[in-house]
Amino acid sequence: MTEAIISILGISILLYVLLGGADFGGGIIEFFAGRKGADIISRAMAPVWEANHIWIILAVVILFNGFPMVYTCITTYLHIPLLLVLTGIIIRGAAFTFRYYHTGADSIYNYYTSFFRISSLITPFFLGIVLGAIMLGRIPVTPEGSFYHVFLFPWLNLFAVTTGIFVTLLFGWIASVYLIGESTGNTFPLFRQTSYRLFIMLIISGLTVFLASEYYQIHLFMQFRQTFISMFCVVFATILIPFLWIAISQKNVLRTRLLAGTQTACIVTGWFAVQFPVMVYRAGGNNLTVWNTQATEKTMYLLLVSLGVGIVIIIPAFAYLFKIFKFSNVHVK
Repeated sequence: MTEAIISILGISILLYVLLGGADFGGGIIEFFAGRKGADIISRAMAPVWEANHIWIILAVVILFNGFPMVYTCITTYLHIPLLLVLTGIIIRGAAFTFRYYHTGADSIYNYYTSFFRISSLITPFFLGIVLGAIMLGRIPVTPEGSFYHVFLFPWLNLFAVTTGIFVTLLFGWIASVYLIGESTGNTFPLFRQTSYRLFIMLIISGLTVFLASEYYQIHLFMQFRQTFISMFCVVFATILIPFLWIAISQKNVLRTRLLAGTQTACIVTGWFAVQFPVMVYRAGGNNLTVWNTQATEKTMYLLLVSLGVGIVIIIPAFAYLFKIFKFSNVHVK
């Protein structure tokens, strides 16, 4: 049961990166695309952006019920970056909705746009901060010490910041690739060049994360080499790079999205392979793992049954939603 629940947790996180991440990336892309790209981004996001949050909600529910010690640890010691994540989600959603239906003065529209873009940066950045903090191993076992040591020291550091930048660029790159399929003749070169630039920045940012890990003695290079799955993900994602660039240049929408999604899946899967079975690295080596934090057997059983019923309902509904608003607009060369 535990392995099945962890698998669903991993898939939920991956889907949130692929779908919800693209929504946040749309706001990031607007810094490059300006007003010309904003209209396309709004039309692309409007039908599905609320539904995409179901995956992060599902991940939170799994942690809360199946691994309560992990949930308590993260929400206690990392409550500041998590609060900023939630703030960004709320502001972005409100700003996007008000902007989408706004019919008044341009000055008000510009305010909504500014809030939408800034909050689209805040959420992925601090999500990456949280990710970096649970990998770094500075989270204390007990809340003893100064406010800085307990609530700032675990995440306010170079490694967490570089991880936050990487996640932000990843979300922006995913959005730029998806938006190629939504673009018209005039905006296609804009999104294509944006995707190229963000991809190069993403590679540089990833290398920076690895270098920062060496500085903090995490040694991600060595960790990725120690598991077959993580090494395979890195090699396979690298092999796909030229094929993805060719697909982007040819505006092959379906192939581009599939390749970008596969590369993103390799990134997330590789991280899971390196992290497993540890869920949170804590100071002193007393880490929270899948095995020492899971709930009682009865709770895990009921959680798995509930997830199974929910998936049976959610997946067909999601497929129908995307069939109506997205898949019908995809044209493959």
